[in-house]
Amino acid sequence: MSELEQYYRILDLEPGATFEEVTQAYKDLAFVWHPDRLPKDNTRLQEKAQKKLQEINEAREKLRLLKMRYQTLQYSAASTQKKPTQKSYQPPHPNPDLSGKDFSRANLQGKDLSGRNLSHANLSGANLSDAFMHKVNLKGANLSEANLFRANLLLADLREANLRCANLIGADLSGADLRGANFMGARMKSGDRLLVKLVGANLAGAIMPDGKIYE
Repeated sequence: MSELEQYYRILDLEPGATFEEVTQAYKDLAFVWHPDRLPKDNTRLQEKAQKKLQEINEAREKLRLLKMRYQTLQYSAASTQKKPTQKSYQPPHPNPDLSGKDFSRANLQGKDLSGRNLSHANLSGANLSDAFMHKVNLKGANLSEANLFRANLLLADLREANLRCANLIGADLSGADLRGANFMGARMKSGDRLLVKLVGANLAGAIMPDGKIYE
């Protein structure tokens, strides 16, 4: 079995599935295997779930990169055929540096920002619901009043980020670095029930919604 076929198999898909199908399969499997859905006292299941999440995250990321590479080759080939005397167009790097950029009030719903550098970017009031932000760098970013409903922030860097009054209901912050982040007034609960996934997250020094500092 080729490496490509293995990635499709991990996501329970047939080779050649569209990226939309890959994304949906990823969402379904991430929901099924999330550690929060399994007994906390069952170490074997918790370890198995963590391994499964790593596998499906890697499979989705590899297929995303392969798709982008394929599109780049297609574009370059078409440009060369139409204008053989000119340099073929080189599309932007798939992970441009977006540090310090202004995305305030931007509609980024469902966007794939995985691995991007958005440190110190202004995302205040932005709609990031259902966005994929696996391993994104949001150190020092302004996310005040942002809508992060069901956003995937697995292993994200959110050190000293401003999340005041942000909507984090349904967001997955498992393994994220949240040291010094400001959650004052952020929506994270329904009554006494926490509705944000924080498995393995580092909250040292973070300011919680009620103003208390996490120790």
